[in-house]
Amino acid sequence: MVDSPNLESAPPLRARERIRQTARELFYKEGIRAVGVDTIVSKAGVTKPTLYRCFSSKDELAAAYVRDYDAEFWERFESAGVGCENDPRRHLHNYLSGLGERATGAGYRGCGLSNAAVEYPEKDNPARLVAEGGKQLLRDRLEGMARQMGARNTGLLADGLLLLIEGAFVSGQIFHEGGPAGSVADVADMLIEASLAGGGSSGPAF
Repeated sequence: MVDSPNLESAPPLRARERIRQTARELFYKEGIRAVGVDTIVSKAGVTKPTLYRCFSSKDELAAAYVRDYDAEFWERFESAGVGCENDPRRHLHNYLSGLGERATGAGYRGCGLSNAAVEYPEKDNPARLVAEGGKQLLRDRLEGMARQMGARNTGLLADGLLLLIEGAFVSGQIFHEGGPAGSVADVADMLIEASLAGGGSSGPAF
């Protein structure tokens, strides 16, 4: 990223967004705790006082990053349902197919929310609170989709799907190309099929 010598004279919103974009790139690639404030201000081309005028602390900047990542996640998730609004199974298959491709690609670092929750075990940490809220929202969304699909046990199917998704987030960072994350859509489809009220008796009794 090229530093701008005129950034300090730019409107505060511009500096704030520059800081957020820089934090988004660095925190995702290297981890939140591994990136210091000095690195962020250097890469963003701002001064440390400017950063602290925009964000009261690094923790608050981390929380802003997690919120930004959460918004990106939901944009990907919901866009996968365009054209199949009344078909949650197809919606999930579309999203998970995309996840499988991303999670087996170069530079994949998993889910920013999951990573933040691991980095910050403290229950009152702002970034962790945002991450927990996003994950609970996803769990609720999956349960609603399971209900719409007619699953015999909506909560259990939702939990199974959530575990698959989280597994793809993590395993993609370990195995990369050719790893199990590439199969997440097909495995989810098997799980859904076994959970439906009309599913075959050979599957698990969801």
